[in-house]
Amino acid sequence: MKTLAAAVLFACAVTLPAAAAEDHTPKHGGVVVETKAGDLELVAKPELIVIHVSDHGKPMKLSSASGKVTVFSGNDKTEAPLALVGDKLEAKGSFKLGAGTKVLAEVSLNGKPAVAARFTLK
Repeated sequence: MKTLAAAVLFACAVTLPAAAAEDHTPKHGGVVVETKAGDLELVAKPELIVIHVSDHGKPMKLSSASGKVTVFSGNDKTEAPLALVGDKLEAKGSFKLGAGTKVLAEVSLNGKPAVAARFTLK
């Protein structure tokens, strides 16, 4: 019985750091989507959409980035280009937002091929 308990404790100790490294919680109050390029966190305001990029919970250094967002709100569809501003991507415009609004972001990061991320606002 002691051997089984020790084995369980060891297994927990080994897997907890790995689980902690997979931190996909929002750091900026937005919605996070995991992609092969990293985690994208979308923070949406009626005049500005910001996408923060991280790798396992740590901000990713961006030397180059571009893309576009498409906002789907009811029957309305609005597109806007994304530009690298500091360590994040920003799209400026006039966006109709609300719970259930869907946002498609297509981004290319650090010269890698574009990835698509689908967000649903809460």
